[in-house]
Amino acid sequence: MTFPDGLDRIDLRGISARGFHGVFAEERQNGQTFTADVSLGLDLGPAARDHDLSKTVHYGVLAQQVHDAIVGDPVDLIETLALRVVDLCLAEESVQWVSVTVHKPEAPIEVTFEDVAVTIERSKL
Repeated sequence: MTFPDGLDRIDLRGISARGFHGVFAEERQNGQTFTADVSLGLDLGPAARDHDLSKTVHYGVLAQQVHDAIVGDPVDLIETLALRVVDLCLAEESVQWVSVTVHKPEAPIEVTFEDVAVTIERSKL
């Protein structure tokens, strides 16, 4: 899926928090850092023209909601966590498209790696 033509964009990068997600007992017990990147597609024209925050997404509120999703109820898969964030973004009336990437840089992988991440994109269109 690609970013739809005709939409503007709000990006939030690097929302990090300690979560207890994973399939292994150690992950659930010890927790680890998860980081989310969120891109929203919406029409920013009405908010910009009217100087009206209610016609856009309050990214401070959204950042807190994403943080709360990370520290919330544990899930086995980061795919599930990413979908949780996608769903909360699409609950915003003005959002037409969303892309969420969840990073798990401390994943229990036996080889040297920099990061593991999943990205989910969804659209109301």
